[in-house]
Amino acid sequence: MRWNNLGDLIDRSGDLDREAVIDLIDPAHPRRYTHRQIDEMANGVAQYLVDSGYKRGTHVAILSFNRAEYIICYFGIMRAGCIAVPVNIKAARDTVDFVMDDAKIALAFVDNANRPMVRGGIPVINFDDNGPEGFSATIKPASFTAVETTREEVGQMLYTSGSTGRPKGVPLSHYGQLWAISTRTSGALNQDDRYIIAQPLFHMNGLFAIKTIFAQNASVVVLPSFETRSYIEAIAKYKVTAATAVPTMWARVVKETELLAKNDITSVRRLMLGSAPMTMGLWDRIKQALPNVVMTMGYGTTEAGPAVFGPHPDKIPTPPLGLGYPIRVEDVRLVNGTENEGVLLMRNPAVLDHYHNLPQQTAKVLTDGWYYSGDVMRRDANGFYFFVGRADDMFVCSGENIYPGEVEKLLERHPQIQQAAVVPLPDEERSQVPVAFIVTREQPTPSFDDIRQFAIANGPAYQHPRRVEFVHELPWAGTNKIDRKALIDRARSLEASHGWSA
Repeated sequence: MRWNNLGDLIDRSGDLDREAVIDLIDPAHPRRYTHRQIDEMANGVAQYLVDSGYKRGTHVAILSFNRAEYIICYFGIMRAGCIAVPVNIKAARDTVDFVMDDAKIALAFVDNANRPMVRGGIPVINFDDNGPEGFSATIKPASFTAVETTREEVGQMLYTSGSTGRPKGVPLSHYGQLWAISTRTSGALNQDDRYIIAQPLFHMNGLFAIKTIFAQNASVVVLPSFETRSYIEAIAKYKVTAATAVPTMWARVVKETELLAKNDITSVRRLMLGSAPMTMGLWDRIKQALPNVVMTMGYGTTEAGPAVFGPHPDKIPTPPLGLGYPIRVEDVRLVNGTENEGVLLMRNPAVLDHYHNLPQQTAKVLTDGWYYSGDVMRRDANGFYFFVGRADDMFVCSGENIYPGEVEKLLERHPQIQQAAVVPLPDEERSQVPVAFIVTREQPTPSFDDIRQFAIANGPAYQHPRRVEFVHELPWAGTNKIDRKALIDRARSLEASHGWSA
């Protein structure tokens, strides 16, 4: 690997005056940065931290919507030998307080919107403060030699979403993340690509994409957050050629037929989707909108990074919805199932060494370097892997195991169903039954009986939804994934009030 410090991903052998970032924090006044400017400002952050006495290994937080300063600080913190802690700004206030305490945050970089999330006692540098203590006055372009790191040294700590409890800190090493990046920068990526990022940078999906973009000396359009109209318009205006996103984002994009008719997004040649399940129905709709796009599915976790699967060594094309072939076959196993379906175990240099301050939780997921993902996978005859569902999302109906993702894929094959989300509902006779929240594609809305008969005709009878609720759109959690907990609560409320659509 040509890098040693995760914050120092600038390719100085290339043209540093190439455009690196188009920041749309204010779309009417886009801010443009070259690789040289990002590099020198990241050096300025590192120099400030060292001059201010922040020691190697100090935890420094970032609480902000996506913007150029976020990227600058993320790189600069690690160059100084400190540990970058991107914080979920969509989390509840008490969760943010917990993260700040758990990580022992010594300093926080913030924007105006999220300044109130940092309670008193923690120093802050505000991107939007134009005064003498704000970012522009405090951080100046500089020269700085990034700290040489050890193989085990932690560069960043991300927190899991905490959907089943308090979030867990995941310390990730410089070496492991650089190894993961090296598996992604040796293929089809090139510096002429222009990416777009709208998924939150506190999440592995967006953050890893940013690192890969800089490692290949490419450029990126950065939106503060995802909003369908601004996303589509930015792709068209800036001729974006590559995108990495969560499938739920593109489920909303392809719904906007009128907006797409006014905005040409066919400049997108490559689309990399991951971090959430994908269905064949959505795959086909994206291909209709982008006939010439090369689409790939990615897989990764906060704990193990996104470098698990890749192209087949015999150049066999990856099937639609396939995650790929193991980068290292000997480092992937399936357990708790059959030979070709089970929970994925993996090991590689990017896997976490431990959860922060949680030895018991660590012991549950790590055994002799093998990480228990909790993700159920299926392996086909060519060795390609496919995501089936989360082991902890699986529920039992009349003695049969049901994975919501499998039922969703089935339902989205219905010509009138745009998107579906399936959750369990308690049932006295069957333990739990599947119920579906459905976004329809077009009028007329299908009847419950039509959906039921379609499910029974095209899949196991026990999978068919016993209740249906038609919705305009599905709720999202902070990471742009479907908020299943919110849907479970909604299902129970609808059942109690007899309020189902069908």
